[in-house]
Amino acid sequence: MKPYAPACDKNKRPILDVLSGYLSEAASVLEIGSGTGQHAVFFAANMPWLNWITSDLAHRKEGIAAWLEEAGLPNLGGPLALDANFAETWQVPAVDAIFTANTLHIMPWETGTKAIAGSAALLGPGGQLLIYGPFNRDGRHVGRGNALFDAQLRADGNGQGLRDLEAVQQEALAAGLEPVAVHPMPANNFILAFQRGPVK
Repeated sequence: MKPYAPACDKNKRPILDVLSGYLSEAASVLEIGSGTGQHAVFFAANMPWLNWITSDLAHRKEGIAAWLEEAGLPNLGGPLALDANFAETWQVPAVDAIFTANTLHIMPWETGTKAIAGSAALLGPGGQLLIYGPFNRDGRHVGRGNALFDAQLRADGNGQGLRDLEAVQQEALAAGLEPVAVHPMPANNFILAFQRGPVK
């Protein structure tokens, strides 16, 4: 049975509206943490010029593969088994851009920084990293819902929690990625855009 996340159906169109502006001249995208696979199918169908490569932890591959098989899209690849804890050893094809959604808050911050650095290492000049999810701004929660969600994540005691947008930007800069823009999204989410090399 295919996994299903209602949130993916709610946020896919607003995310596409932003992604399509950045990826209009790209040929390939690696998605880190493809989750159910719903986003990948929707984005690949609506951006047919892109080769969209899915990835996630090994135990999620079966669910993603079910979505990809049903869609039968020629521009969908993967799923690759990638663990952000070992981002420095990722063996993946060269890509023009990397996208990830709702991942940084469900992994320990140390793992998140490895994912950012690993992504930067895969991108050539002009390559883009696009990160979607809920973030704090200036150390403060954006909305009561985010505050409650953050408390719930941190109560688990496994290193999860909403990240400060500014901390993500600092990690990206340290890895050689320049901040391009911060896009406010529905439900107190954001898309953070970064680029390898100088931003025009």
